[in-house]
Amino acid sequence: MESANQDINLNSPNKGLLADAMTDVPVDNAARGAAPVGLTLAEEEELRAELAKVEEEIGTLRQVLAAKERHCGELKRKLGLTPLDGLKQNLSKSWHDVQVSNAYVKTSEKLGEWNDKVTQSDLYLSASSTLEDWNEKLTQSEAYKKTQETLSQAGQKTSAALSNVGSVISRKLGDMRAHSISHSLSGYSIRHSISMPAMRNSATFKSFEDRVGTIKSRVVGSRENSTDGLHSPSGAGDKSPQDNAPF
Repeated sequence: MESANQDINLNSPNKGLLADAMTDVPVDNAARGAAPVGLTLAEEEELRAELAKVEEEIGTLRQVLAAKERHCGELKRKLGLTPLDGLKQNLSKSWHDVQVSNAYVKTSEKLGEWNDKVTQSDLYLSASSTLEDWNEKLTQSEAYKKTQETLSQAGQKTSAALSNVGSVISRKLGDMRAHSISHSLSGYSIRHSISMPAMRNSATFKSFEDRVGTIKSRVVGSRENSTDGLHSPSGAGDKSPQDNAPF
């Protein structure tokens, strides 16, 4: 930024180099044409010198402005400010400038005066009084009271009807849920009753049943044989104690 701000100071001896390059071109006095009416040659030369000085200052100010704008852009970039933020700030500043401008203040004052005049006029006061009378008469009329009562009754009936509808819907949903549960249980019992005969007729179940029957018959037979041996008198009398020995 030091190079950008270099030689653009208004007090610098090197200011306005571009303007000097443009204004130092020699101009022929004949090409200038005749002097304006009412001006002497000395006055014309003085005005031209002043014009050159003003143009030089304008060029210098443009350079300064360009450098300041570049510096401002770098600062915004470092701060993370976007063009949208700048637009919002410009709009806010513009609106503030409008609000504090003389035209806006005068317009607001005029509108306030017109509002006071309108609200204090006889026509406005008469119209307001008439409207208030009509409103009072309307609210105290029999038709208004009947309409209000009718609307109130209709609102109560509507609330009761909605409540009844809600109760019916809740009851229907409960019945549907109970019916669904009972249907599921009945389906399970039907499937169970259907599957049992099929399982009994299968080869695996029959084989298992035969094995259980065989084991049962063996157990019952051995139990009967042991009972007969204990209670038979002939067996006890024919054999000696030595014959009853296990070995």
